[in-house]
Order: sequence, then C-alpha cells, then structure tokens
Amino acid sequence: MAESNISQKIWSMAGVLMDDGVSNSDYLEQLTYLIFLKMADEYSKPPYKRDLGIPADCTWESLSSLSGAELADKYKYILETLAKKSGILQEIYTEAQNKITKPAILSRVIQMIGSENWVSMAEDVKGEIYESLLSRVAEDTKSGAGQYFTPRALINAIVECVKPQPGKTIVDPCCGSGGFLLSAKSYIESNNSLNAEEKKKLKFETFYGWELVRATYRLCLMNLFLHSVGDLNGEVPITRNDSLLSDPGTRYDYVLTNPPFGKKSSLTFENEEGEQETEDLVYNRQDFWATGSNKQLNFVQHINTLLKVGGTAAVVVPDNVLFEGGSGEIVRKKLLETCDLHTILRLPTGIFYKPGVKANVIFFEKKSASPNVQTKNVWIYDFRTNIHFTLKKNPLKQTDLDEFVKCYNSGNLAGRCETYSEENPDGRWRKFSYDDIISRDKTSLDIFWIKDKSLADLDNLPDPDVLASEIMENLESAMDSFSELIKALK
Repeated sequence: MAESNISQKIWSMAGVLMDDGVSNSDYLEQLTYLIFLKMADEYSKPPYKRDLGIPADCTWESLSSLSGAELADKYKYILETLAKKSGILQEIYTEAQNKITKPAILSRVIQMIGSENWVSMAEDVKGEIYESLLSRVAEDTKSGAGQYFTPRALINAIVECVKPQPGKTIVDPCCGSGGFLLSAKSYIESNNSLNAEEKKKLKFETFYGWELVRATYRLCLMNLFLHSVGDLNGEVPITRNDSLLSDPGTRYDYVLTNPPFGKKSSLTFENEEGEQETEDLVYNRQDFWATGSNKQLNFVQHINTLLKVGGTAAVVVPDNVLFEGGSGEIVRKKLLETCDLHTILRLPTGIFYKPGVKANVIFFEKKSASPNVQTKNVWIYDFRTNIHFTLKKNPLKQTDLDEFVKCYNSGNLAGRCETYSEENPDGRWRKFSYDDIISRDKTSLDIFWIKDKSLADLDNLPDPDVLASEIMENLESAMDSFSELIKALK
C-alpha cells in the first residue's frame, strides 16, 4: 500500500477517536506505543531474531488476540510493565497511559497497526507516514502541539544552505519532533554516495539532541527510529533533559535548531503556604557571556559552546534577540567578535503554528580565538516585508525560499552579490559591514529597508488575529522591560 494510502488509513481513525474525546496528539502517542510494540514483535522473528527486552506477557501477540475489557486491561498492564524496564523501553513508555477508553476502538487501532509489516516497510515510506501524522497533529493549534513542529519547508531550505557533509556530527539542543536532524539526514543521503561504513556512521554516530518535554521526546524517538536513526535496542540518540543546564563537554560540527518561543525560562515551585509560585530561572554558566533568564539569549550562547571551531550553526530566533539591550547587546557583540555571523534571514509571520511570531534565522561559523573581530559583513535577506503567509490558505512552500538559498551562495560566501541597490531599493538581499552594525544603537541587528506597502494600503493589513498577537507580544515585551527596570531600581 502506498505511503499516502497508509497515512490516510491511519489518520481516518483520528475522527472516530475525536468523537470519543481522544485528541489528535493523544492518538499519535498511542500509535507510537503500538507501532513500537509491533516492530519489536517483527524483530523477534526470522530473519532478525532480535531480543528487544519485551517480556513474554507483554508481546504484540499477547495483546492483539484479545478483545473487550480483557484487551483494555492487558494494554494498561503492558504500558505499566514496559515503563519499569530500562533503556529504550523505559524511554518510550515512561508515564504512558491508555487514552482510548473504548475497547472496541482500541481493537480497531491494533488491527490497523497489525495489518502492516513496519520493519520491512521502506524507510522513506514509514518515515513519511509518521511525518505526515506529526504535521496533522501540529495543525491542531488549540492543543499547542505545533510548538514542536518547525515548518519543513523552512527546515529544508536551512539545511540546503548549510549543506551538512557525511562524517560530521549534527546536534539539535531542543529537537522537538526531530525535523532538523531528519532533513540533514535526507540531504546527506541524497547528495552523496555512501559506502557501508559511512551509512553505519550516519545511522549511529551523526545525530544527537536534547528534548525536555516527555511527550515530544517520545514522538522524536519514534520519528528518528522510523527514519533509521539509531536502533530500537541500541543507544538512544536523544537525551531527555534541559540542554541549557550545563555544558555537555562534547563539540559538534553543525547545530541546527529552533529553540522554544517565549522570552524567559522559569521554575514553578510550591511555597510554604502551599501556593504555586514562578520565578525566573537563571543559568549561571561560566561559558556564557551574559547570565539571565532570557531563554533565547541563553540558547544562542549554549549553541556557541556546542560548536567545534569551524562548525556552523543555523538558529531560529525571535526579533528581541536582534535588538534587546543589556544582555542582548553583550551577546550580539561577542557573537560578532568571536564568530562569523554572516547571514540573517528575516522570516514572515504566518508560517509558525503560534500566530504573530516574528522570527529570524541567524547563520554563524565558530572561529578560533583571535584578537581580531571575526565578522566582516552581515548579509540580511528580508523575507518579511510585504510578504504574507497563512497556515491554511497560503502555507509556506520550499520554492518560496529558493531565491534566498540562491543568494546564500553556499560554498562561496565571498562571491555573494547584493540584489539591493539605489536603483532597486526593494532588493531583499543586502550587505552590512561590521562597522555599520557596531555603530547602531545597542549594536542592533534589527535592520529593514524595504518600504512596507501595508502602511499605505489598509487593504493589505494582516489578519486581525495576527495583529492582536503582535500587539500582545509588544505589550508583554514592554511589561518585561518595566519589570527589569523595577528590579534594577530596587
């Protein structure tokens, strides 16, 4: 059965489950538990005969032959038992719960999973099935599931610019569902003829990451395994932890990531009166240029630490990273001085699942220690002004970023050519020297030059929900600034 047919077949159950109160994200979690169990069963038989540590009373066959209350009880028992195991079983099943309360529906889902041979299915087919399910779940904006899903068109364009090479290491310190890692894998496989040793290295020694949220971590592991990254009974390629807590000590050739949106890291605790309180979480790390609770600034510094000398990073950051004073200015200056911050892609609104997000992609290469400033020029591509996307009616396509990829001119950054000029003031690709940047207030990288037509044409204003989100973000930013001022005065 073709990938699209299998995907549609699996997704057709989502509507049935929705009527039973099971959300799309909960459904995908149940699929993850069941697909893993089915794959373990397939691996236990010839020609593989591999033992993945599934107890005899928790096998796929012990589950699939049951019905009614007996089936529901058995499924609950399997989830609880596997959560107590070690290794990959514990990683997949910890905190797992059965969200499908009707045994008849659970039986239908099990039969559907059982009708396919997942191990022998082509890697690209089963990988695309899971990716399509992830994208559908991400579209459920009310659940907030889209927070872990970066638009694949954007990811692929970023990877096309960075051009990761075989034999190198690639990390995502907040990897969500694994989109950056898998796009890099696809690029390497499509652009290189790999021998057996190189394929093995790509599978086991290339991709690494961290993910904090348990449910997302589980989805990422399954997504990676279905795309043949790591192994079901080998070492887990992803660590479930807050990657900002410490320097792991390991250095990587590429860092590709979209850190979570939200300006501050916080810690929730219960006070002496039994009430919930939240306080800013500050990471006091000696490898950071500036300490504070700004999550994005902390990630930029952490990514700099993770990079090998000569390594390349591509990071999605919100606008405040480009213009914020205080710690923000310190981080920008240090980044310009110690790395070659050569490219900024200004992204339009309407491409992320959180409305109104204003984000950018910064590309930089880590350099050896030197008394000289490492950034000579910053090239900016304005893909925001007078460009509007919506998730439903006009979603971002990879072809929309073709001009940027061409302008990026990977492999020959010195040969770049501006499309902006006095004769073409609407050219989106423009160069700014280090001296241009350092002379700006607060070393701001928040630079734009194209005339915004919406300011003169009310018909081109963004949708009301986008405007409302932008106003709310501006108000929140202002409140944060006032809070910082009050703390300083105290």
